[in-house]
Parts: sequence; C-alpha cells; structure tokens
Amino acid sequence: MSDALLQARGLTKHYGARTACADVSFDLDPGEVLAIVGESGSGKSTLLSLIATELAPDAGSVSYRMRDGVMRDLAALSEAERRALMRTDWGFVRQDARQGLRMAVSAGGNVGERLMGAGARHYGTIRGTALDWLAKVEIAADRVDDPPTRFSGGMRQRLQIARNLVTGPRLVLMDEPTSGLDVSVQARLLDLIRGLVAELGLAVIIVTHDLAVARLLSHRVMVMRAGRVIETGLTDQVLDDPHEPYTQLLVSSVLAA
Repeated sequence: MSDALLQARGLTKHYGARTACADVSFDLDPGEVLAIVGESGSGKSTLLSLIATELAPDAGSVSYRMRDGVMRDLAALSEAERRALMRTDWGFVRQDARQGLRMAVSAGGNVGERLMGAGARHYGTIRGTALDWLAKVEIAADRVDDPPTRFSGGMRQRLQIARNLVTGPRLVLMDEPTSGLDVSVQARLLDLIRGLVAELGLAVIIVTHDLAVARLLSHRVMVMRAGRVIETGLTDQVLDDPHEPYTQLLVSSVLAA
C-alpha cells in the first residue's frame, strides 16, 4: 500500500487542438521534493495548475492524504474543504510575488492574514508569529509594517515564502520562484528555500526551467516536453546520465552556457 502524500493519475488538459498535459501520473511522498523541468510551453505550469485545482482536468485525478490519513480525491472536496486545505496544509509560491501577496497590506499583515485564515485570533500572538517568520526569511523586524510595494523583488519573494509557510503546510507548490531575480539574489533565495524545506520536512513540487535549481533543491526530476513526461528519476541520475535525447539537449545547453 502506498504511503504517498499526493497521487496524480492520468492528468490530461487540452486547449483546442493543443495538448497542454497528456496522461501524467506520479506519486509524491511526504518530505520529497520533485522538480518538473522543461522549456517554455512544455506543459509544466499547466500541470502545476491542475495539481493546485486551479484548472479542471479533461481527464485524470489528483488525490491527497489528509491529516487524518485518508486519501481524498481533490475534485470531490467541497469548496469549503478545498479552501481550508489551501490556506493551511498547502502553500503556493508564485513566480510573480505580486500574485501571491496582498500588495496594499503590510508585511506582517500578509503573514498574519494566513494565520487568521487558519483560525488564529489573538493579535499579540499573530504579530509575534509574523515577526518570527519575517526573521526566518531574513526580513528585518523594522519592516513589519511596510507594504510589499516598498520591497525589492527578492524581499517580496521571501515574504511570500513566509506567508505560505506560517501555517505549517505539508505540501508547497512553487512556480519558477527564482525567475527574474538577479543571480546573487537567486542564490540567497535558493539557500533559504533549501534550508526551510529541510528544517520543516516539506514536500515540494517545484516547476523550473533552470536545471541548476532542480539539482540544488530536488530529490527527483520529471522532464516534460509537449505536455508529456518523457523522463523521470532521481535528480542526479537524470541530470548526470540522461537517457532521452531531449533531456540530453537540455543538460548540454546548460553545460555549454
């Protein structure tokens, strides 16, 4: 019997004649980090949206092991159950932090808002927890009342991470979390993500076109092309000894850069 935290079975999505995702199946174990890699248009972001239930699949299903140990089909959850899951047990770190933050709300408010969504009500406790999490993501306490509009891109992304992790989720989805940032900012953010994932024992599905990000963060890699998974395996095995010509081309393009 599988102890998987999440199971995807036969996920398929079409846009007219174009297949964005074709019969994708995989299991994700508790504490496992899975990287989904491929070029733009490969279907990796569509797959992430299907997993997050932001898109309805044309075929297939996603099941998740709830905290009571029961595996539930996400499509069968009520809207209230789905919302509760997304604001407590799941996180979603988006490529553009502006989509994952309330830009007119203070940094502390962004973190505290998710705590309140999970049932916290005591202002002092909420603010104290928000300050603790800002420290964890290397944002100074004197910025707690500043809105994200006053933050750099890297700081916004770190704040988005704090907002997502404050409720102690077991699964975090990440969509190109370092894309568009300066190289030095990327390196700092990746170190932070790697440390928090290890410390908290998070399961993570990360979409990235950057194989260096996949190598640094993930245990396992799925390579997508034209909506299909063409190769999967342990990260080092896939990146050091790719079998598929497309994966070989991806790896060689990185080495040549």
